[in-house]
Amino acid sequence: MPIPWLVPAAFQCKKFLEDKGDIEMATIKIKQIKSKIGYPIDQKRTLKALGLHKISQVVEKEDTPVIRGMIRKVHHLVTVVE
Repeated sequence: MPIPWLVPAAFQCKKFLEDKGDIEMATIKIKQIKSKIGYPIDQKRTLKALGLHKISQVVEKEDTPVIRGMIRKVHHLVTVVE
């Protein structure tokens, strides 16, 4: 067992959350509805980072501000599925 004062607080917090096991993050389903052909490279890379490769493909991601920003960037190519 590591000495507590040598382990950063972020790691201690993560370990605590892993031990609890009852905390679940909200998820969001994202569906690609339009082709990425003809759009700027940054939007293509955003789709790839979201895990979308084909039209009609659905991925499930944690609902975080980062993911929300990525969706906003390519909002014309994707939709949020309930």
